[in-house]
Amino acid sequence: MPKLTEEQSDALRELINIGIGNAAGMLSEMIEFHIQLQIPEVEVLSPLELQNQLKHRLGSEPLSSVKLGFSGSFAGGAQLVFPTESAATLVAVLTGEDVGNPDLDALKVSTLSEVGNIVINGVMGSIGNVLNRPLDYAVPSYSEEEVEHLLPSSKSEEEGAVLLAPARFSIEELHVQGDVIIFFDVGSFEVLLEAIAAILA
Repeated sequence: MPKLTEEQSDALRELINIGIGNAAGMLSEMIEFHIQLQIPEVEVLSPLELQNQLKHRLGSEPLSSVKLGFSGSFAGGAQLVFPTESAATLVAVLTGEDVGNPDLDALKVSTLSEVGNIVINGVMGSIGNVLNRPLDYAVPSYSEEEVEHLLPSSKSEEEGAVLLAPARFSIEELHVQGDVIIFFDVGSFEVLLEAIAAILA
């Protein structure tokens, strides 16, 4: 599994921060709350390491996940993942419904799919634009599942590169935590690092 140099890590973090900033601006326009999203760190992990870290960070309960595949100069998939309770809180804030409202479940899938679409497109779009590597996107899909089932089944637990960018959501005094996870197909992560090296040269 590739290891990031400090320069590569700083460049990736800056790329993702730009994307998260764009996404925060778009989400803020959707509702009357000011939203901040921050990426404090970027890590490259094996799928097994990712499982262990997400369990530690988010617990072993089922997680709410929005998945979005991408292809082009590099291919893979990205997910926006958060505990289901945080997801319900976020949906309640975005829709104006009470957390206990039975209608909230019906709104959850479409609302979180839209949030995931905005955040993931913001992040991956920034990476693609800055590196001049345009990407195509699949339709976002929503699911609630345990950590073990978040990873692509085609990858073994020991192989593959997973980019973990823990996203901190802050909506006024409400704090909802989530993670942005980016999977790269075999060879694509190396292409990404080469593109980063080109802009750093």
